[in-house]
Amino acid sequence: MRFGIGQSADRVEDDRLLRGHGRYVDDLPYARAVRLWVLRSPIAHGRIEHVDLAPALILPGVLDAFTVADLDAAGLGALPCPIQIMSRDGSKRADPARPALARGKVRHVGEPIAAVVAETAAQARDAAEAIGLELIAEPAVVDADAALADGAPQLHDAAPGNLCFDWGMGDETATDAAFADAARIVRLRLINNRLVAHSMETRGCVADYDAGDGRFTLAANTQGGYLLKRLLSESVFQTDPSRFRVVTPEVGGGFGMKIFLYPEHVLTCFAARRVGRPVKWIGERTADAFLSDAQGRDHVTDAALALDADGRALGLRVDTAANLGAQLSTYGPFIPTACGVTMLPGVYAIPAAYVRVKGVFTNTPPTDAYRGAGRPEAIYVIERLMEQAGLETGLGPVEIRRRNMIPPDAFPHRTVFAETYDSGDFAGAMDQALAHADQAGFETRRAESARRGRLRGFGFACYIEGCGGGGDEQAHIRMTPDGRAEVTIGTQDNGQGHRTAYAQLVAEKLGLPADAITVRQGDTDLIPYGAGTGGSRSMPVGGNALHDAADRIIIKGKRIAAARLEAAAGDIRFEDGAYNVVGTDKRIAFVDVAKASYRGAARPDDAEPRLEAAGVFQPTTKTFPNGCHVCELEVDPETGAIAILRYVVVDDFGTLINPKLVAGQVHGGIIQGLGQAFSEHAVFDPESGQMLSGSPLDYALPRADVMPAIELHFASIPCVANPLGVKGCGEAGAIGAPPAAMHALLDALRPA
Repeated sequence: MRFGIGQSADRVEDDRLLRGHGRYVDDLPYARAVRLWVLRSPIAHGRIEHVDLAPALILPGVLDAFTVADLDAAGLGALPCPIQIMSRDGSKRADPARPALARGKVRHVGEPIAAVVAETAAQARDAAEAIGLELIAEPAVVDADAALADGAPQLHDAAPGNLCFDWGMGDETATDAAFADAARIVRLRLINNRLVAHSMETRGCVADYDAGDGRFTLAANTQGGYLLKRLLSESVFQTDPSRFRVVTPEVGGGFGMKIFLYPEHVLTCFAARRVGRPVKWIGERTADAFLSDAQGRDHVTDAALALDADGRALGLRVDTAANLGAQLSTYGPFIPTACGVTMLPGVYAIPAAYVRVKGVFTNTPPTDAYRGAGRPEAIYVIERLMEQAGLETGLGPVEIRRRNMIPPDAFPHRTVFAETYDSGDFAGAMDQALAHADQAGFETRRAESARRGRLRGFGFACYIEGCGGGGDEQAHIRMTPDGRAEVTIGTQDNGQGHRTAYAQLVAEKLGLPADAITVRQGDTDLIPYGAGTGGSRSMPVGGNALHDAADRIIIKGKRIAAARLEAAAGDIRFEDGAYNVVGTDKRIAFVDVAKASYRGAARPDDAEPRLEAAGVFQPTTKTFPNGCHVCELEVDPETGAIAILRYVVVDDFGTLINPKLVAGQVHGGIIQGLGQAFSEHAVFDPESGQMLSGSPLDYALPRADVMPAIELHFASIPCVANPLGVKGCGEAGAIGAPPAAMHALLDALRPA
C-alpha cells in the first residue's frame, strides 16, 4: 500500500505501544531516583499559621522536606503567567504571585504547601502526612458571579473584588446602534460548565541535576518542552536557558492540560539540586490530578442577538464572567478573551459585535486551555443564539442559519473581529450533514418513539474555529549514509499520531518507504526551537515546516544528481522520488543521491557533504476548520435517561494527510463534547469549596456503552494560507458536539 499524503495508513507508533514497549515518564530508568510527594491544602481558603517539617524529617527513608521559605531563600521566582492583557479602562490585569508552594495563604483545595523527598513514594507520602500543619479556615467562594458580589471573600490583595481583568473587544457604539434598530432581540443566559481534563496518563516528571555543569534535565509528559525550558530558566530559576534541557517521552493524552508550567516541575528540579539525586513525581488520579491539574471552561454568559424583520443578524452582544480559579495558569487569561472570543461570529455575517469578559478569581483550581481553548465556548454561544432565533422568529433552525451564513463567493471574508476566513462552504456542509442524517424522515421516527413512550429529538450545530497559530515552527531532515531520513521537529505528539503523519509527508515528498523514516521529537537539545502542540497547529505549522525542509533537501540534492547524470542542474526535475533529466529517460532515485552525498568521489567538489536541511514555517494567518454536527437522541420521560441514536458529521479540514488519523481525532473530540453536554461537571461545594466530583466515581466521564457510532464525512476545501492546504482537526469534535447535543435534547423535551 502506498504510504503518502491522503492515505489512511496504520499508525507506525501502535505496534510498539500495543506490545507494552512505550516509554512514559514513569518508565524512564533513572538510576538512584528518589520520590517526591506534595502536601496539599485540605481546605479551600485560609491562613497558614504553622508548618512543622520536623516530624517528617525523622521518618525512615526521608531525604528532605521544604516549604516556600526554602524556595525564597534559594531565590526562586514565582510561576509566571506571560499573557498580559489590558482591561477596558486601559489598566493592566491583576498579577498576584503564584509561588510553587503556598506563601501565607491557601486558596484552593489541593494547593501545594510543602514537599517531601524520600527513597520510595510510600515513604514520601507517609512523611508528608506526618507534617504538622495548622491552617485557619476562611470563607470560600467557588462561582464567578458570587465572587464578584459585594462582600464576597477576597482571594488576593492585588485583585480587589476578585477581579483580574474587565476586557472588551469590538465596536460598542455600532453594536448599541444595531440593537436600537433591531426588530427582534434574542437573549439567553448560558452556563459553560467546568471540566476536568482527565488524561489517561496523569502528569508526572523526573528532574536530574548535574552539579558539574550546573544543568538541569527535566523529563516531563508535556505538550512542548520549549515553553517549560524558557519559563523555568528565565522566570523561576533566573538562569540562562542553556542550563535546562527538557525531555518528553511518550505522552498519554494532554487535551491542553499538559502544556503548562506546574509547581511540580519546579519542585522536582529544586529537590534534585538539593539532594543530589534524580527526583521523580508521578501524580495520582484523586490525590493530585483532580485537585491540581488545570481545568477547563467555567463561564457564565449573557448573550443577545439583534435581528432585522427578515431574521438577519444586525449585532451581537456578549457578557461573560470567566472563572480563572485561584491563581493564573500559564495561559489562563488568554483562553476566555482573544483566544476564543474572535470566533463568536461563527459561520455568520454579523456586521457589529461587542464582547465584555470579566476574569474572576475563585477558590477553585486554576483554569486554562482545554480541547478547543475558548472556541467551544464561543461557538456554543452563537449556535445557541441562532437556534433560539429560529424558534422565536418561526423561521426554524435551518432557515435562520441559511439567511445569515457567509456564502462561498464571499471569501476571503473578514469578520467583525478581524479574522479573515480563507475558504469554506458553510451552507453546503450543513445541507450535506442534514441529508446524511435524513432530517426529512425525522418526524416519522419521532412518532415511532412516541408510540413507545419516548421523546425523540433532532439537533444540529455549525462550527468554525481558528487554528494553526502560536508562532513559527522549525523542522529538520537529515539523510543518513544508508539512505534513511531522520526527522526532528519541535511539536510534541501526545497521542495524535504525529510520527505517522509526518512520515507520510516526508514519504510523499522524497519518495521514501515508511520504514526508512524516523521522526524524533520531545528533546530541547535536538532542535533549537519548537512551540509545542496545541490549537491544532502541528500539521498546519509543523507540517509546513517539514514540507519546507523537504523542498530544501530536494534542491540540495539536485547538484549531486546533475553530476551523476552528467547533465546541467537546470535540466534536472524532481518527481516521484527521483531526479530526471528533462526530455530523456535518464533518472536517479533520491535515495541513491542521498547515499552519494556522503561519498566525496560521487558528488561535486562544491556540494555539501551530506543532505540535510532545516525548514521553517511562519503562519501569516490562522486556518479555519469548519463543519456541521447532527445529533439524534431519545429521552425516557420516566427516568430522564438519554440514548444517543445517531451522530453525523461533515467536516472541512482542507487537505487530509491521513483520513484514519483524522477520524480518530474527530471521534475523540465528539466524545469529550458529548461528555460535557450530558454528564461531565466539576462540582464544588459552595460553602466549603471542597470538590464534590473529585474522583472517577463521582465525575461522570462518558462511557463506551452510551456513546454512539459516529458517521463522518469530509467536505475538504483546501486552505489557501499554507502550502499543504491543511486546516487542522484535533479540536473540532469538542467544538461542534455540545451545541448539537443540546439542541437535540431541547428538541426532544419541547413537546413535554
